[in-house]
Amino acid sequence: MRLILKHRWLYALLFPSIVYFALFHFLPYYGLSIAFKDFSPFRGVAGSPWVGLKHFKQLMDNPDFTRLLTNTVLVSLYKLVFGFPVPVIFALLLNEARNALFKRTVQTITYFPHFLSWVVYGGIVVSFLTPSGVINAMLQSLRLDAVNFLIDEAYFRPIIVATHIMKEFGWSAIIYLAALAGVNPELYQSATVDGAGRGHQLLHVTIPGIMPTVTLMFIINLSHILDAGFEQIYVMINPSVYQVGDIIDTYVYRMGLERGQFSLATAVGLFKGVIAFVLVVSANALLRKAGQRSIW
Repeated sequence: MRLILKHRWLYALLFPSIVYFALFHFLPYYGLSIAFKDFSPFRGVAGSPWVGLKHFKQLMDNPDFTRLLTNTVLVSLYKLVFGFPVPVIFALLLNEARNALFKRTVQTITYFPHFLSWVVYGGIVVSFLTPSGVINAMLQSLRLDAVNFLIDEAYFRPIIVATHIMKEFGWSAIIYLAALAGVNPELYQSATVDGAGRGHQLLHVTIPGIMPTVTLMFIINLSHILDAGFEQIYVMINPSVYQVGDIIDTYVYRMGLERGQFSLATAVGLFKGVIAFVLVVSANALLRKAGQRSIW
């Protein structure tokens, strides 16, 4: 108690953060109970009857569940496989630039799209890909047939992955640039004395120096394997590409908000959370066994 009184102003500064996390991160867990109830807004959470695993069984028995899960996992994996290395490579290349003005200019240009909402950015992408858009105008100038990219199932997933990478790689590179700035300069000096060129320094000093940050970010990205990007897909999807583009989050939106099936939507969200937890714990355990730096 004496310590609390002694450091009361520090606790006073901490209090708003405690309130924030309590209200928006811990209290909402109570609402997860509606996944096991037939929730009615008129009865409330406490007054709604318990139904056990009814909504989870309903989810698994849904003929569309396999398609939704497949689409979600595939889109997320494509983003992870093709998108995760891009900011790392970009940060390594930008780190090699010696002109400070050039580095700041390129970094500003590349991370600016992150601050645009998907409503704005998706609208720009759609305007480029419509039959009368810029891309088709270029194809027609080359005497090629116009392609309606937005209703072609073969193009939808590549478009989603490519636009996600274009929007986020500059912002994601910031953390790797910070990690690069933390690499001990004496290591480069020692490598130079030993006769190592820029390529060898990159392979044996720079990359090992940022590898703990890379593995940490990989674990964080892996935990979002069932978050394929609701805002992006909701803005760009249309019924013509539901077969390859409809994901769990868009299904939850339709079930929860459009049809009022709140319990089913919560069950899906809880299912995603459990899968993400298992993936994070498993990836962390594998990294520890491999001798890499882990979260805990």
